[in-house]
Amino acid sequence: MSAIDAENRILETNNRQRLYNLGNRLWHTDSSFKRLPAYCSMLHARSIPPIGGHTEFADMRAAYDALPDSTKERIAGLVAEHSIMTSRGKLGFKDFDESERAAFAPVPQVLVRRLPDSGRMSLYIASHAGAIRGMPDDEARQLIDELTAHATQRQFVHAHRWRENDLVIWDNRCTMHRGMEFDDQRYKRDMRRATVSDVAPTCEQMGLAVAAE
Repeated sequence: MSAIDAENRILETNNRQRLYNLGNRLWHTDSSFKRLPAYCSMLHARSIPPIGGHTEFADMRAAYDALPDSTKERIAGLVAEHSIMTSRGKLGFKDFDESERAAFAPVPQVLVRRLPDSGRMSLYIASHAGAIRGMPDDEARQLIDELTAHATQRQFVHAHRWRENDLVIWDNRCTMHRGMEFDDQRYKRDMRRATVSDVAPTCEQMGLAVAAE
């Protein structure tokens, strides 16, 4: 995402928006922390740094296909809790007021989803995922970490190296992505994103009746 303010100035080191945006360097799926998550995203490069700042994408369909059958059976029907406070907390960002904490309360998302257009199964995880319903927290974190490590092996990952005016569109239902590091105190990076919402919550799409908590 962009590392500049509305006046095209580089964000200062301790700027709240900059610290918040650092979470985009973790593997994530756009808006999985919302009850109605993202379907697709479009990112347009207006200005880019000369070094670093590319974006990596992981194919969660191929990652699911490569899982052992025992793991597929273990994760079938599981529901994870997603919150943007979970991902930001991993980087030490906990500067949320009470209204934000209420707005960012965890939402349920399936761990595995079927894509309605192709019928393929896909992992649906992100750095926003914390707890898994019905599972001890330590076990849940370990499982999410193991699935993330599996899904981000090099054979499942494409790195896009930006050029000015590039426009990249991706399907959030079956990919994770992350922005790579660059010297954001030296170089400007101006990226403009638009996101299209999915048609229904993931649990509803998978036919699971899941109550909010």
